[in-house]
Amino acid sequence: MEVALEGSKIHTALDFHLQIAKLLDFPSYYGRNVHALWDVMTSDVERPVVLVWKDSAHSRQALGEAFDQIVDVLERVQQRDAPRPNPESRFTFRLE
Repeated sequence: MEVALEGSKIHTALDFHLQIAKLLDFPSYYGRNVHALWDVMTSDVERPVVLVWKDSAHSRQALGEAFDQIVDVLERVQQRDAPRPNPESRFTFRLE
């Protein structure tokens, strides 16, 4: 499944968390922070997932340090899935 974050609509960390939660159908208990993002992405999100963050430059400017923290989590999830032998069982993402 490929999903796209609309970076032009992400002005706060909460905007990011609400958008990704909706796109990937996160459980209702999702805590809307980077620790909860890691937990849900590594345990509750069915693979395969390709996450495309469109207009990421806008989000980077709007979020500042929070953008780097979110991207760090996404990179760690991607690295965690990389050794899986079947590409259909992986999470990947890219910034556009």
